[in-house]
Amino acid sequence: MALQNFVDYVKICCRSGAGGAGSAHLDRSRLTAKGGPDGGDGGRGGHIILRGNKQLWTLLHLKYQKHIIAARGENGGSSLKTGANGKDIILEVPLGTIAKDAETGEVEFEITEHDETVILTSGGRGGQGNNHFKSSTNQTPRFAQPGEEGTTEWKILELKVLADVGLVGFPNAGKSTLLSVVTAAKPKIASYAFTTLVPNLGIVKYRDTRSFIIADIPGIIEKAHEGKGIGHRFLRHIERNSVLLFMVPCDTESIQKEYDILLNELKLFNPELLHKPKILAITKCDMIDDELKELLKPELPKDVTSIFISAIAQQGLQELKDLLWTTINEA
Repeated sequence: MALQNFVDYVKICCRSGAGGAGSAHLDRSRLTAKGGPDGGDGGRGGHIILRGNKQLWTLLHLKYQKHIIAARGENGGSSLKTGANGKDIILEVPLGTIAKDAETGEVEFEITEHDETVILTSGGRGGQGNNHFKSSTNQTPRFAQPGEEGTTEWKILELKVLADVGLVGFPNAGKSTLLSVVTAAKPKIASYAFTTLVPNLGIVKYRDTRSFIIADIPGIIEKAHEGKGIGHRFLRHIERNSVLLFMVPCDTESIQKEYDILLNELKLFNPELLHKPKILAITKCDMIDDELKELLKPELPKDVTSIFISAIAQQGLQELKDLLWTTINEA
């Protein structure tokens, strides 16, 4: 995923179409001098609709389209002719897109399936023609309803990356390196913090023709849930992953402490994330020998399955794939 091409947040102004006015026409022809009301209804204004598209992975195509304006409905006509509805505007979005009200921040819905359609902003209703208002006391009403005005409102669209496995760890925990080794993805890798600025996806080829998807989420830091670092922006991507792979380097001061901090950040952001299956990978283990691994084992968290790996030396990677595959299918 190129940095400039990955867009997971857009704010757009949606203006739905106004409804067409009803007709107040009275039937007048060569054979009918004083006919009754025959005014048709106005057409509905155009909706603004979101539709899921599994071929898309970014909101880039909406980044520079700030104002979405749907057409108004046509007015009703004589002979009970209903005006045409305004043309709907359909916005294609990736699966995992959530729509929010920009003013309140309230989540309105989420697009999770291909070709799923949901109305983002409804068009105005068409007005009723005078035919609806005739009665025994008013047989020739000379009025009709105007069309309902369209709605103008700001919406926020956010994308949550969908993957089988989400990599969770501090900056420089080795997430991008692992992704580059076990998949064909080419994330940016360097020795400084926050090398990864956007989520990266990769497909892991497993045994036979089987495969699963891994997402490298940009590094989380302590108090990320409060907006520190860049973790706050990307924590939502973890919500769409089936299994969480926590990654802690073997040379960290305390593996238990670092794991607890990561776990706490997820809990404070969304407590439901703690119910997802979890695996702890101790990374960069090419720097230690088997004796040191044995010394580290008593310090590992007891409530999560742990595995020692090295992406650079390709140690323990097949065992990790087997463990992830089993966990994904159990989940």
